[in-house]
Amino acid sequence: MRGRGGARGGRGGRGGRTPSAPWSRLKPVELDPLESMGLPSKGDNRLLDFKTQERYYTKIVERYMTFCSDAGERDELLRRFASLNLSSTNAASGQFGAKNAKPPTPNSTPGPRQGDSNALPDVLSALRKLREGIVASKRADDFAIQAYLFCIRLSVLVKHPESYHPAILHLLRRIQPVRSMTTVELNEVTSYLVLDTACRRNNLGEAFALRHRYRLKDSKVDAVLDALTHDNYVEFKRLKQRVDGHRAKLLEYAEDAMRKHLLKCFGRTYLSVDLTFLESSANSSWPRLTAEDGVGWELDGGKVVIRKVKAR
Repeated sequence: MRGRGGARGGRGGRGGRTPSAPWSRLKPVELDPLESMGLPSKGDNRLLDFKTQERYYTKIVERYMTFCSDAGERDELLRRFASLNLSSTNAASGQFGAKNAKPPTPNSTPGPRQGDSNALPDVLSALRKLREGIVASKRADDFAIQAYLFCIRLSVLVKHPESYHPAILHLLRRIQPVRSMTTVELNEVTSYLVLDTACRRNNLGEAFALRHRYRLKDSKVDAVLDALTHDNYVEFKRLKQRVDGHRAKLLEYAEDAMRKHLLKCFGRTYLSVDLTFLESSANSSWPRLTAEDGVGWELDGGKVVIRKVKAR
């Protein structure tokens, strides 16, 4: 009896020690709350639940606020936005390059992955999952408007049309007829769509049609469309300095084409100009004009020789 009891005790001891000894030395896995969710289009249905959507959105906002507070000063935050390269290729691979919470730099409690260069791409990727959940669950309420506005504003700031363009269309075509935005929000979203159509997609006709369809009344948007129609880079540059940061980002899409048109006008009009006048008119330095805009004129001290008169 003692032998059997001892044997049972021995087996029990080995049974108790064998699985626990190696596993106890493994570190627990730290799972990123934003990456823990999958895309509803890939079969993960957790984001079809309304409460899960709201909790996930809270984590997204917390991650974004952490990114802002980690940047500290406004100039550093703007530099980090400008340094992002969120291309369509990154979007295809899943790495994306509050209702009135336009991205400011508030103080917040430090969170995970501070200073990580993937912070904003992770946020945009998570917002894509959330948008898919909202679309699949056919949600059209104040929360859906809040989440979509946050996504649109952030995506515009980082110039990621693969995120903001479909979000704008869904908000205007699917959510707005069911749950109306405020007049201010509707004008904001519509102005983004009109400016994106005119500046990035280079379709002025459709931009004017969208302005008429949604009855947008905005003097600055009207002035931008007028400047684009008349290739008036001087007025365009002045307007870019007067609009808010989100609209200024959309205007950047048209800036290169407008500048090149200005340079062609210089080439047809002047034999030579002062370097300072050329740089201030083009809103660019001489090295950038030669390297990025393909200017082949000759620099002679403080003057730029555009054309030389041939001796007869």
